[in-house]
Amino acid sequence: MDDSKAAKNTRAWIGDLPEAFQEYLAGRRLEEVECIIPDLAGTSRGKAMPFYKFDPAGRLYLPISLFYQTISGEYVDMEIENQWRESDVVLIPDMDSATAVPWADEPTLQIICDMELREGGPLGIAPRNVLRRVLELYSGDGLEPVVAPELEFYLTKPNIDPNEEIEPPIGRTGRKGASRQVYSMAAVDEFGSVIDTIYDFAEEQGFHIDTVIQEGGAGQIEINLQHGDPLRLADQVFFFKRTIREAALKNGMFATFMAKPIRDQPGSAMHLHQSIRDRATGQNIFSNADGSASEAFYHFIGGSQRYLMQAVPLLAPYVNSYRRITVEGQSAPANLEWAADNRTTGLRIPHSGPNARRVENRVIGMDCNPYLAIATSLACGYLGMKHKVTPRDEALNEVWETEDSLPGSLNAALNLFADADELKSVLGEEFCQLYFDIKSAENEEYQREISPWERQHLLLNV
Repeated sequence: MDDSKAAKNTRAWIGDLPEAFQEYLAGRRLEEVECIIPDLAGTSRGKAMPFYKFDPAGRLYLPISLFYQTISGEYVDMEIENQWRESDVVLIPDMDSATAVPWADEPTLQIICDMELREGGPLGIAPRNVLRRVLELYSGDGLEPVVAPELEFYLTKPNIDPNEEIEPPIGRTGRKGASRQVYSMAAVDEFGSVIDTIYDFAEEQGFHIDTVIQEGGAGQIEINLQHGDPLRLADQVFFFKRTIREAALKNGMFATFMAKPIRDQPGSAMHLHQSIRDRATGQNIFSNADGSASEAFYHFIGGSQRYLMQAVPLLAPYVNSYRRITVEGQSAPANLEWAADNRTTGLRIPHSGPNARRVENRVIGMDCNPYLAIATSLACGYLGMKHKVTPRDEALNEVWETEDSLPGSLNAALNLFADADELKSVLGEEFCQLYFDIKSAENEEYQREISPWERQHLLLNV
């Protein structure tokens, strides 16, 4: 293809990009395209190239072994035939996901890619495909889930030395952030420069934030996203994690999505609001015509109680995750009880009208992979509706200790996950085995570490 034809084709696909990107570009020349995928941790991997090298109909390749690494970058030997041939898988740009990279020095476009096998068909271990697999089950029954995630995170002082404790950031007053200032507008204003940058970056990417609040921890912020399609909301959470980190760095801070970054401070969750619509009518199937709660609503709760217990490693994926979900709570329930407007239960039913009746999953940590957490939560509800699982009675009081508490460690959670046969059939056997192997390796790696607490209290005292 000659240069004039290539330029014409490039102008054509750039012209088809969303309006938000056109406003971001503002007549400037596009310089770079980033083709990215979410890995098992939910962070971005991929390739960047000059804009003229990118073809929306083209194909890119990455080695499948990028899914064989722990969070520390260690590769894990698994019972996978010819594992270390490192065969390539195909990246197919999803142009509906295209959005700006507003923190880049030059105009840049980022696009999430779908992953397929070279011989054809979706790559079953790719997190985006795991979510698609669950959504196809709903679609086959004439249903479509609707979700709304809430993103909690901490702004911190830059932590250069991992041996040092994480500290709250210095705000505009010159003082460290104070805890227990939940819903304080003054606390939000303290970090207004970061929040303003997040708003600016979100607008340039075409994303809409519902609300921003100060949470209970020192420097802890919550951003609520508007409800919508699960795949697009997972994409937004994926993009927002990167966006928030970059906004914080621009203002001399770190942003962390660790479940429990600071001792004696509340953990960070990704609360997930879920409802199900009938595709033909658009009606919320959690409500009957007279406005009362439907059987599907109760069965979704029942399935969440039965199957989420075995799925905890997908909602709390790291050893640190279990420092958040404790019996003491701090707004992080260690149970799967349910109740209306009760934040001590793992499954909360927010106050709403019949059309907005929904189930809020409060167990998910912000350290999750959003594609996997949303897929898992919806899969458990789906199994409950298919098997007509009756939930336990609604909790009428505060819930602190129960007979069925969530597992207290990653090791205990993995032991339950190993027997999750029905859930594995929904999420995919191959994916679940890979995930189990990677998380087991991470747990074993952590157990080899000697912590500062052990050195301080055991070195000379035992």
